[in-house]
Amino acid sequence: MTGFVTGLPKMLLRLEGLGVLGAATAWYATLDANWWLFATLILAPDLSMVGYLAGKKVGAALYNAAHWYIPPLALIVWGITGHTPLALALGLVWAAHIGLDRALGYGLKYAEGFGATHLESIRR
Repeated sequence: MTGFVTGLPKMLLRLEGLGVLGAATAWYATLDANWWLFATLILAPDLSMVGYLAGKKVGAALYNAAHWYIPPLALIVWGITGHTPLALALGLVWAAHIGLDRALGYGLKYAEGFGATHLESIRR
């Protein structure tokens, strides 16, 4: 059986997600990047849900890989250090997406199924 965060820690994690969404979006606004790119890609990480067609375990693994902060952070660092504006922009959009998901209560998935997350059960 999986557990999930409750009470104040849950609220803090959701606020943290909101903070990441705000910071990534504000940073993106300072770039010479197209807002159509942002609007087009903000939901792109959710394409990882296609992994659930191969089963719960594969679906959770692919979803978590696309909703973990380290890959977009790596893109952001690459964009800054490699002077690659597109990588920076993509990393910020990706981080904004993850922040939005966390703020809404969509956490990393357990292999039990899409609705079992580290933040809460989103089963309806």
